[in-house]
Amino acid sequence: QVQLVESGGGLVQPGGSLRLSCAADRFTLDNYVIAWFRQAPGKKREGVSCIRSRDGNIYYADSVKGRFTISRNNANNTVDLQMNSLKPEDTAVYYCATDWPGGSACRGVPRQTEYDYWGQGTHVTVSS
Repeated sequence: QVQLVESGGGLVQPGGSLRLSCAADRFTLDNYVIAWFRQAPGKKREGVSCIRSRDGNIYYADSVKGRFTISRNNANNTVDLQMNSLKPEDTAVYYCATDWPGGSACRGVPRQTEYDYWGQGTHVTVSS
């Protein structure tokens, strides 16, 4: 069974940065599509970014484009989300997910229905 674990959340001031990581047990993340989603209080979960290694596909939601960067850290077997220039509206629980063993997701901004395995989430609060 695929188990994903997010880390790196916390409290940061507007304009600050955080780096989230998605790790997995007994599962090499580099071989599969990984996506990041977020859910703000009272709002629906939305896709943030995804990465697919076999063809280099990377997508970002318009709201984070230019500020967030998704990348693989193969040495640590993680997929990271570097978040810069954070805004209060980035406050949310951030989740990573995979479409294992599919590999066909990440054809655009990630959609929940394409992903079957999820982490438990990590909280990000952007506030002064």
